[in-house]
Amino acid sequence: MSFGLIGVGAALALAAIGSALGAGGAGMAAIGAWKKNFLQNKPAPFMLVAFVGAPLTQTIYGFILMNALRAAAGNANDWLILGAGVLGGLAMAASAWLQGKAGAVASDALAETGKGFGNFILVLGLIETVALFVMVFLLGLF
Repeated sequence: MSFGLIGVGAALALAAIGSALGAGGAGMAAIGAWKKNFLQNKPAPFMLVAFVGAPLTQTIYGFILMNALRAAAGNANDWLILGAGVLGGLAMAASAWLQGKAGAVASDALAETGKGFGNFILVLGLIETVALFVMVFLLGLF
């Protein structure tokens, strides 16, 4: 076994940690926003679930990168596999975590105003683009 395999597992594990942090933060904000709506006898927007679930896709990107790294592990340099997995996973984790933070603010804003869903989703999509770029560019190495 080579130390490069640490990078294989790290790609998925780190991306999933970021997804958990992002979804957890956005989820707590959505629950708080719904509570405010319930206390004011206003309808609680179900659309907040989109903000909570947005960071989960980075786990999928981590899985795709992990599979590519595993396939390349026998032929590529161990340092390249390790670096791509750890650094790629960290970049995806940061994207998911900050996407969740943006989703938390979006949850509060949408629940309070009932407006801006398209704008908020656009911002979350831009943050997600970082993870997509990382995945695609790293896949290009192998």
